[in-house]
Amino acid sequence: MDSIQIRAAVLEDIDTLLIFEQGVIQAERPFDCTLKPNPTHYYNIQQMISSAHVHLVVAVLNGNLIGSGYARIESSKFYLQHEKHSYLGFMYVLPEHRGKAVNSLIIDALKTWTLAQGITEMRLNVYMDNDSAIKAYEKVGFEKHMVEMRLGLT
Repeated sequence: MDSIQIRAAVLEDIDTLLIFEQGVIQAERPFDCTLKPNPTHYYNIQQMISSAHVHLVVAVLNGNLIGSGYARIESSKFYLQHEKHSYLGFMYVLPEHRGKAVNSLIIDALKTWTLAQGITEMRLNVYMDNDSAIKAYEKVGFEKHMVEMRLGLT
């Protein structure tokens, strides 16, 4: 059996990453009535690949991309103990490969990169009703921290 490899994304991956991006949007659309109608995009993937403060990785099995995720270095609020943190996003695994610890492998690679940058805090956002995503993140050590609230005025 071939093993899943995690590597940095390259420009040649963009076509597949654009498909993954739409998978993320489709998965999140039921949780967010404020998303623009299709077509819409979350990411500038080409810029993410070339950026020094973003580490975009892909999971590869038998030469095919099966998942993605990134860590982006951000400045933390001035009142927090840590000056910087890495923010995780673009966490996606093809449906047929879910439940195979692909997300865990991606997060492990992002942890390693984050620590190599001298950063000891990782954060991410997840919709509060997205139980499967919350469970996956808790499984790798994330804890619920704060609830973001909104009020639409139209």
